[in-house]
Amino acid sequence: MAAPMEVALVADAAGPLCNCSVWELHSGAALPGYRGGNSGPRGLALLGGEHLLGAQLGKSYINVWELQRKDQLQQKIICPGPVTCLAASPNGLYVLAGVAESIYLWEVSNGNLLAILNRHYQDLTCLCFTDDSSHFLSGAKDCLALVWNLCSVLQAEPSQIPDPRHVWSRHSLPITDLCCGFGGPLARAATASLDQTAKLWEVSSGDLLLSVLFDVGIMAVTLDLAEYYMFCGGMDGSIFQVELCAWPVQRDRSFQPERESGKVFKGHRNQVTCLSVSTDGSLLLSGSHDETVRLWDIQSKQCLRTVNHKGPVTNAFIVLAPANMLNADGKPSVPLPKFSKHLHGTESSDEQGSEGLTLRLGQHQQESEESYLEKAERMYALMHSTREKNLEGNQEHLTIQVSELEEEVSTLRKINKNLFDFSARIITKPAK
Repeated sequence: MAAPMEVALVADAAGPLCNCSVWELHSGAALPGYRGGNSGPRGLALLGGEHLLGAQLGKSYINVWELQRKDQLQQKIICPGPVTCLAASPNGLYVLAGVAESIYLWEVSNGNLLAILNRHYQDLTCLCFTDDSSHFLSGAKDCLALVWNLCSVLQAEPSQIPDPRHVWSRHSLPITDLCCGFGGPLARAATASLDQTAKLWEVSSGDLLLSVLFDVGIMAVTLDLAEYYMFCGGMDGSIFQVELCAWPVQRDRSFQPERESGKVFKGHRNQVTCLSVSTDGSLLLSGSHDETVRLWDIQSKQCLRTVNHKGPVTNAFIVLAPANMLNADGKPSVPLPKFSKHLHGTESSDEQGSEGLTLRLGQHQQESEESYLEKAERMYALMHSTREKNLEGNQEHLTIQVSELEEEVSTLRKINKNLFDFSARIITKPAK
């Protein structure tokens, strides 16, 4: 079986000819790109392996492509203002967009706008999900990074603004980038800021694990999959490699380029805007305002490939190519609905339920089939009423009915016992 193909997705601010270019990471072979519009910084995201989202630079909408239809936009998601950052949950169920200081949360299955979060005081700059989609992080120009529990956000009343799980306020200048590692709610997250620091946090406790001070403002940050290194892109074009397992352990550390020259990637002539590491941890992809994208060998710090663009690079990241990206005949498993402009539950009656499919877990039995407990309750009620009627007459007919009901109850008890025995065997079965 062939190994999955890694591709680089790159967007720049040049113009609408090609919004997002795609090329194979190891060979450099160019693949068909996505046409129409141009995406803003932190404004490009894959949705469920079937769609590509791009926040139009300086405009109030999000472009949507089906992955296999690269030359045609499927739809535009209209937003109340210019979208400053964008993120899609790894499970493909939710989309986040930053509009001014607000976070908009949509459900993909029906297009409902589930929440509008207003806990930042200035414009959003970056958004990201944990790998299990249970939490998401937001960073803004107000120097705050917030950690949100998705379940708590979804359960909150429409009239209430849920509180974030953590508020990280250790930065003194605007947050420029966020990156979340693996581990779901137990993951570690990195933040970058214009205050010349990059910080590493623990999502579960909210504790600050590491703070690294540089000589320049940091515009981009990422972690390798093993979380052994943190890569930080500076305003001067340098990329710094920070060891997370260095000994002795220090929470506050200064990065000194003259002493750690072997841990600096040099080649960009302007600020680094985006960073991404390959799956095997051997390659680093970087985009810059110098209108180039560079692919680096991490071990040797050598630049393996330089791709020129016609404008500042706004997005660049590495992904395993979804099947639909390489199959021109592929189609999304579920059509993408029209995304709502109004908060769910506040739309006019003619808009509610007009499009999309609402999935409610555990509701499939309510109309189609009676549950075991409901059937047992009904049988008991019938038996009780039958015994009362026995006192009034029609003894023979009622006796037959009681015997039939008792036989059915006995059958249900056997089924229940068999289910219990089967469950007990599964639970007590020793692990191999």
